Amino acid sequence: MIFIVVKYKVKPEFVDSFIELTRSFTEATRAEEGNLWFEWSRSVEADNEFVLVEAFKDGSGEAHVSSDHFAAGLEAMRPTLAETPQIVSRQVDGEGWDRMGELQVDA
Repeated sequence: MIFIVVKYKVKPEFVDSFIELTRSFTEATRAEEGNLWFEWSRSVEADNEFVLVEAFKDGSGEAHVSSDHFAAGLEAMRPTLAETPQIVSRQVDGEGWDRMGELQVDA
């Protein structure tokens, strides 16, 4: 799978509306055939930083970045950003989350 983490630093005036501004992009991406997950979080250390964790099945990345909603999503985000996002994008084995071996919880 393709595993991606992106950090977005948002201008202060867009912090409260950023998730809503990305909603159509998020929903369209989640509906893609090869999408495994597409999850936003907000940093607990930097109020204006949002983190996107996403994954796609092997061979699905090209369709994602070539889609109309991808282009529209980037353009919608562009004026809200304080700087160019930082990204880690890697090909990894598997197609989902694994259980953590070092910390087991009996529920």
